[in-house]
Amino acid sequence: MKSSLRTKLTVTYVSIALLCVGLISILSNVLMENQFRQYIIQNQETKNENLVQSIASQYKDDGSWHSDVIQGLGINALEQGMIVKVMNHKNNTVWDAQCYNNGMCQRMIFHMSENMYSRYPNWKGEYVEKSYPIFIEGKQVGTAQIGYFGPYYFTDTDLAFINTLNMVLIGVGIISLIISFILGSVMSKRISNPIVRVINTAKMIADGYYDARCIEKSGTIEINQLTQAINNLADSLGKQENLRKRLTADVAHELRTPLATLQSHLEAMIDGIWEADTKRLDSCHEETMRLGRMVGDLEKLARYENESLILDKTEFDLSDIIRNCILNFENDFKNKNIDIHFEGEGQIIFADKDKISQVVINIMTNALKYTQPGGNVEILLSGSKEVAELIIKDNGIGISDEDIKYIFERFYRADKSRTRATGGSGIGLTIAKARVDAHRGTIEVSSKINQGTEFMIKLPK
Repeated sequence: MKSSLRTKLTVTYVSIALLCVGLISILSNVLMENQFRQYIIQNQETKNENLVQSIASQYKDDGSWHSDVIQGLGINALEQGMIVKVMNHKNNTVWDAQCYNNGMCQRMIFHMSENMYSRYPNWKGEYVEKSYPIFIEGKQVGTAQIGYFGPYYFTDTDLAFINTLNMVLIGVGIISLIISFILGSVMSKRISNPIVRVINTAKMIADGYYDARCIEKSGTIEINQLTQAINNLADSLGKQENLRKRLTADVAHELRTPLATLQSHLEAMIDGIWEADTKRLDSCHEETMRLGRMVGDLEKLARYENESLILDKTEFDLSDIIRNCILNFENDFKNKNIDIHFEGEGQIIFADKDKISQVVINIMTNALKYTQPGGNVEILLSGSKEVAELIIKDNGIGISDEDIKYIFERFYRADKSRTRATGGSGIGLTIAKARVDAHRGTIEVSSKINQGTEFMIKLPK
C-alpha cells in the first residue's frame, strides 16, 4: 500500500513516541518493582528487629513481662500485617495475636494474599513465621515469633503507589502520542510541501515549460539541493531546447539552399528554359556533393564520438605532433599572412596519437579560420609530473560570452551569418572535446570579442 511522505513521517513520529514511552514504562516497572521488592524485604526485616527490641524492653527484672504493653505492640504490629507471639524462657505464651483476635489475623492474611494475587496471578507466596530469641544481659529470656505473608507482600499503600505510577506513565504516553502527532503533522508538512512544489515544477518542465523555476526556500539542506538541481535541470533543458531549435534552423537553412538550387535548375532544364549542358549539370552535381558533405558530417560526428571510446594508447612526445601540424599548415598560415609560433619542451604522454593529433588539427584550423590577416597564433606546451598542458591562442575575432558556453555543442557556430564555406560544419570542437574527455583530460576556452581566443588542453601522462 502506497502512502504519502507526510503520512509516513507522521506515523513515524507517533511510532517512535509510543515505542519510547512503552520501553520506559516496561523498564520502569521491571526495575522499580525489583528495587521495590528488595526494599520491602529489607524493610520487613528491619520492622521485625525493631519490634523484637521493643518487646525485649518490656521484660521485668523479676522475670515477668509487661503484658499490657506487649499487647499494644502486638495490636499495632497486627495493623501493619505482622502476627506476633511472645513466649517466655519456659516457652509459655506471654501474648499471642491469634489468641487475641484470630478472625482479624485470618482476614489480614487473606487480604494480603488477595492484594498480591490481584496484581501477580502467578505469584507464589505463603504465610511464614520467623523466630527471634530475646536476650537480656546475654541470657535468653524469651522468644518472639513474627508471622507475615512472605517472602514479601504489598500493602494497600504500596499497591496504590504502583498503580499511580502506571497511571502517570499511561498519561505520559497519551500526552506524548498527542504531541508527537501534532509535531509529526507540522514537521511532515514543512518537509513535504516544498517537495510537492518541486514536483509540480518538475511536471511543468516535463510538459515543456522550461522557464518554470522553483523558488522554494527551506531550512533543510537536501531540499535546497533538490530545488537547485531541478532549476539547473530546467536551465540545461532550456538551453538544449534553444540549441536544438537553432540546430534545426541551421540544418534546414543549409539543406534548403542546395535543394532550392537543384530544384530550380532541374525545373528550368525540364521546362526547356535551360539546356542540360555540362555547365548546368556540373552546377547540379556541386549542389549534390554539398548535400553529401553535410550528411557525411553527421556520420563523421557519430563515428568520431564512438571511436573516442576506443583508444589505442602509446607513449609519444606531444611536441612532435605539434611541430608536424605546424609544418602541415605552414603554407595556409603563410598565404593568410598569419604568424604562428611554438614554444615549449617535450612532453611524453600515454595516449592515442591519432586522436590527439585530430584535436590539435581541429583547434589550429579554427585559429587559422578566425584570425584576420596580419594576426598571430601562439602555441605553448608545458607540463608537470602528472599532466601535460597545451595552450593554443590567437588574436582573432573572438567569441561572445553568450556563445562560449555552447562552443563545444555539435553543429553550433557562434557567428550565425557564417556559411558552410566560411564557418565549417560546427563539429570540429565537439569532436575535440569528445576525444579529450575519452583520455580523461580537460579542454577549456576563454575568449573576448575582437581580442582573440585561447584553448587550454590538459592531458594526463
